[in-house]
Amino acid sequence: MKLTFLQKILWALAGVATLAFVWLLLWADYRADQAAEGEPAFRADFELTDHTGMVRTQEDYAGRWMVIFFGFANCPDVCPTTLAEVAAVMDGLGADAAQVQPLFITIDPERDTPTVLADFVPRFEAGIVGLTGSPDQIDRTADSFHIFYEKVEEAAAPGGYTMGHSSQLFLFDPEGGYVKAWSYGTPAEEILADLRGRVAG
Repeated sequence: MKLTFLQKILWALAGVATLAFVWLLLWADYRADQAAEGEPAFRADFELTDHTGMVRTQEDYAGRWMVIFFGFANCPDVCPTTLAEVAAVMDGLGADAAQVQPLFITIDPERDTPTVLADFVPRFEAGIVGLTGSPDQIDRTADSFHIFYEKVEEAAAPGGYTMGHSSQLFLFDPEGGYVKAWSYGTPAEEILADLRGRVAG
């Protein structure tokens, strides 16, 4: 029986979900091993171009907590929803927001140029910095953060494809060490309470 276009898309998405689940299991084991040794599971490490055209590394944000999300500007739901939650958290922090830097790292450098990100991230009015780079730079960055992403063909999407990707929100301490990740859908109130306690402490 010939598969319909919708069936093909559903099978592709199911494959992406399966790979992401396997990745999460492996990463959880890795984090547990590192935690047992008293070290952060990993440290923020990147050299990318921000949405104003400036080259940035993790050192530019030393001394501040970093809240980092990987996604793409053409994302229909997960990315804008998560960034809206980040905006609510930043607003809720009040004066303490100066101690936190939210970063949005694209996993779609083919479409997400600095110009595109300069139009996208300011919509959330939270001081979010958009970061992009060459495909190789994004690959290296995603690998260092243990991020899964994959291009998925979808004729109706801009450019004929969408992106499957890990959807957690990362928190790094002022020294750049990994602290935790909030899963997609974690309410802004919960993230705010957690982050406020760390920043204030």
